[in-house]
Amino acid sequence: MELTAAALVQTLQEHAKPGEVVHKHYPGSGEVLGVPMRATFDTAKAFTALPLAEVDRLLSEPSYEARLAGFCVLDFQARKAKQPDHAVYKLYLDRHDAIDSWDMVDRAAPHVVGRYMLSRPRAPLFELATSGDPLRRRTAITAPLYFARFGTSSDLIDLFALAELLLADSDPVVSKPVGIALKYAGVLDEPGLLKFLDDHAGELQRPALRYAVEKLEPSVKARYLS
Repeated sequence: MELTAAALVQTLQEHAKPGEVVHKHYPGSGEVLGVPMRATFDTAKAFTALPLAEVDRLLSEPSYEARLAGFCVLDFQARKAKQPDHAVYKLYLDRHDAIDSWDMVDRAAPHVVGRYMLSRPRAPLFELATSGDPLRRRTAITAPLYFARFGTSSDLIDLFALAELLLADSDPVVSKPVGIALKYAGVLDEPGLLKFLDDHAGELQRPALRYAVEKLEPSVKARYLS
């Protein structure tokens, strides 16, 4: 199999079902080929070894599915690597301009960005959190999901700080993942989540608050939602 962006796009086109698969969730203005999600993910996995220069070319493709596949390739490469890969991380950030849908962020940010940031200074996440682009702000709060799953309570200091920075963000592209990040932070450190909610529950967007309390005991959940 030829490991090129062109070969990957050709494979996607072979799976396309124009008019039948429409991806109503996609908010961008790019071309939609009509490739089922499973076929997009399976194609990306088959091209996991795609050289980064070819991934870069893929991220310049006009179609939604091709760019989503590119971010999936970065995710697969990050998961497969024994150590966090700076080049993969850098390509994600350098080509954030190619992201025009929340699922591209959700697919790649935790393992590509979050894993790399786990043992490094988190300044890049705070820079993303102040961006005017809601998808960059989504990356800022979605990447630390890796901290909640694979880190320790001390790693959540920055997750809570990022959530505080974004807690009043009214864009649903951002407010929902703020709540999701808090929810999983609470799995690792429930006292930390409760302290955050005691201080900020009234400032959180309502959808974010509902996600944040989802895994708490019913009586505790009711206290924050009342």
